[in-house]
Amino acid sequence: MTYPNILVFVDFPVDDVDAANAFYSEVFGWEVEERIPGVFHRIVPGQNFKLDDGTQGPTGNLHMGIALASNMRPHPNPAPPEPTHLNPGGRAARAWILVSEDDSFDAILERAERLGGTVLYTNHFWTEFGGACASFLDPWGNELMLWQHLEGVEQDPETHELVGEAKLPEGWTVE
Repeated sequence: MTYPNILVFVDFPVDDVDAANAFYSEVFGWEVEERIPGVFHRIVPGQNFKLDDGTQGPTGNLHMGIALASNMRPHPNPAPPEPTHLNPGGRAARAWILVSEDDSFDAILERAERLGGTVLYTNHFWTEFGGACASFLDPWGNELMLWQHLEGVEQDPETHELVGEAKLPEGWTVE
């Protein structure tokens, strides 16, 4: 079998790269590098993926980009390539963010909403992958999915079904 194609990068299209830089830096505490001022910034979440014992492994977290929708680079044409607008009212980029033990859904959603984001839902448990999730739109319409594994929740690795019952806080939805 040949080596599979792998994900390299995800860009969030926005109409104000500097504002998006400030938004993501404050909401998630991410370092954001200004690569092409006003056109493209690179999000560097930092640290490495954790091993089962909680220590950092050799694999660094994936990077993401903030790209100006009216001039998405690279492109062989020096003029801005079409389309040059944000997706109005439809689906846009959706990224899943594993929430660290040092943060919480509530704190992230509060920061996102205070900075112009829109909370879509919170306190939902998805049995398919045995995790808790919440979701919000950034001010440019991109969806950020917050994800956490809840303590004491076990999942069968082959069937993805829950082992036993998930003890969820009052008021949570389950799918």
